[in-house]
Amino acid sequence: MAILELADVSIAYGQRDAVKGISMQVSQGGITTLLGGNGAGKTTTLRAVSGLRPARAGTVTFDGRNITRVAAHRIVELGIAHCPEGRRVFPTLTVEENLTLGGFVHRSRPKEVKRTRDEAFELFPRLLERRSQLAGTLSGGEQQMLAIGRALMASPKLLLLDEPSLGLAPMLVQEIFRTIQEVNNRGVSVLLVEQNARQALRIADNAYVIETGRIRISGTAAELQGNEEVRAAYLGQAKQAAAAS
Repeated sequence: MAILELADVSIAYGQRDAVKGISMQVSQGGITTLLGGNGAGKTTTLRAVSGLRPARAGTVTFDGRNITRVAAHRIVELGIAHCPEGRRVFPTLTVEENLTLGGFVHRSRPKEVKRTRDEAFELFPRLLERRSQLAGTLSGGEQQMLAIGRALMASPKLLLLDEPSLGLAPMLVQEIFRTIQEVNNRGVSVLLVEQNARQALRIADNAYVIETGRIRISGTAAELQGNEEVRAAYLGQAKQAAAAS
């Protein structure tokens, strides 16, 4: 069963279609990854799902409801949280203040804000240690933890993650991917855009490859791991084999 479905979705910037009639699904309770090069349309697709860049054509359905023309703030209330590329934390606010802003949908229920904030601190103990520290003074890895924690404050059914490992040291990358799996184990479906294709396919159930705004390859993560085209373009296996021969 799909919690999210895009059917023939096109997304334009001015007169140019950045995404050209794509169809894809995110399974209920699963992790789906969207792979592709720079400018392929990955971030634009996430922005269409979260209402930040409305689709020019096609339909976006979430949890059985058509959300193609629903405003971004209402989409959050319906259960989709978007953790953008580049973290986008509020640098002059503390860690705790950033998290509290993420819980805006619970603003009339202070106990719910506290509960979700405590869950974020449980998921990221390092944030608890730095709860009074300005977000702009955190390391890159800590800011990514904060960005994910802030998104989870909305108690989403579906979490959109855009390049969560970008610019992080290898040890932190491993930690971030373990956290994504933990979030998923807690019942949150995940749509993951990630430049680290190897790690993304390792934790995903299903995967899509988008090129110049069109879905080029799709299947289970295991199928894409074994696909020669994907291995050559995103996993570096063809280059490694050539160097060894």
